[in-house]
Amino acid sequence: MGLLDDVGGLDATAQAALVRKKEVSPTELVEAAITRIEALNPRLNAVVTPMYDAARAAARGPIPDGPFAGVPFLLKDFIAEVARVRFTEGVAFLQDYIPTEDSELVKRYKRAGLLIVGKTNLPALALGATTEPQFFGPTHNPWDLTRTPGGSSGGAAAAVAARMVPMAHGNDAGGSIRNPASCCGVFGLKPTRGRNPLGPHYGDLFSGLVAEHALTWSVRDSAALLDATSGPDLGDPYGCPPPARPFAQEVTAPCQPLRIGFTSKTPLGTPVHPDCVTALQEAASLCADLGHAVTEAGPVFNAERLFQAYATLVASGFAWAMADWGRRTERTPTAEAFEPFVWALAEKGRQLTAPAYLLALQDLQQEARSLARFFGEYDVWLTPTLGEPPVPLGTFAFSQEDPFAMRRRIRIFDPFTYLSNTTGQPAMSVPLYWNADNLPIGSHFVGRFGEESTLFRLAGQLEAARPWADRRPSMVASAGSHAGA
Repeated sequence: MGLLDDVGGLDATAQAALVRKKEVSPTELVEAAITRIEALNPRLNAVVTPMYDAARAAARGPIPDGPFAGVPFLLKDFIAEVARVRFTEGVAFLQDYIPTEDSELVKRYKRAGLLIVGKTNLPALALGATTEPQFFGPTHNPWDLTRTPGGSSGGAAAAVAARMVPMAHGNDAGGSIRNPASCCGVFGLKPTRGRNPLGPHYGDLFSGLVAEHALTWSVRDSAALLDATSGPDLGDPYGCPPPARPFAQEVTAPCQPLRIGFTSKTPLGTPVHPDCVTALQEAASLCADLGHAVTEAGPVFNAERLFQAYATLVASGFAWAMADWGRRTERTPTAEAFEPFVWALAEKGRQLTAPAYLLALQDLQQEARSLARFFGEYDVWLTPTLGEPPVPLGTFAFSQEDPFAMRRRIRIFDPFTYLSNTTGQPAMSVPLYWNADNLPIGSHFVGRFGEESTLFRLAGQLEAARPWADRRPSMVASAGSHAGA
């Protein structure tokens, strides 16, 4: 086997199968991943903290007998901590912070047999729809190095799209898995609230907006990884219904006809790029061809009230984040150690009163119920993932004269994804379309609370009908894909 070519064309499930059959060793997989990272990262800046020595040591074993034993993996440098490895969240304030224990999710990754080869780039404190932190510098989109990979899991998405690794950890408080999945042409699913653990340091993180999972090349990898990591942890503030059977079984299970409502109209009336409308129309037509009942429809709710409530919770969340890090590090956060937009948003949060926060939470929960009522009539809601194709790097530049102009611009770029964070419902971006400039554009599917199973069945059907495994950025070696091996 020519490892650099052949293994780079395998998804994680196929790589793990080779390890089990002893056709390749974990050490060989790790070395192949490291070689790809070293070759591509100077142009992408997707990996910011290499963990090569630790991965090599882990590859020598013993490795837990999990579903992904011996497969290399990347971890986003946010929420999920690794003992004795620098943890920055993309800001200078934390450049010397070293955790003393693994997060629960990291423990589960390791029990699944994954070998963590490094950490990926993100915007400061994971805030934003692009990955251009001052501390690490921007990550570039493998499909066009002048464009954003999305955010906040942009480093993870770029790494998976470039075949550095077959899957990488991400998290999502307002689209941060699905946004970069769309920009980079990979599969990204945000699970139901409470599906994956946030402990031991976090529980009710950003008022329940945050979900942990991954960006993957194949649907089956996402499903099998969620099987390996999901389930309650001690003290979790949220719970969700357990699946009737493993998610991995859903990917190849027959998908019964679904009622799918679709719309390209954004909640706040912002424009949608024609390419994104075309991508949506093609996705809707594909679903209809596959036997689903597809109707133009969307939920009815007070979008402005919901957005303002969401924005209030996010501002209060960043004020809390700085206070939390000040307490954990026993240092006082200063403006010089954070980016201007992050600091401005935290300042806005610090000015909020407790009643204002609780009123926003009430507004959000009331509008989330209105959103959820749509799913009494429909099984799935389909929209564009984003309002635009990947935009040029620098589009979301901070303005000192108008600190929140960036947020208004993000509302145009990413008008849909945050809604499922408010309801806690599972949602996924599926790479079904590339425009005339060969830029990927995702289609966004939202399911009922606790029903990732429906999304995985649909995603497996879509992947089989319109496979994307052979689509690779030109910067990636042109070896054939064997993702289904």
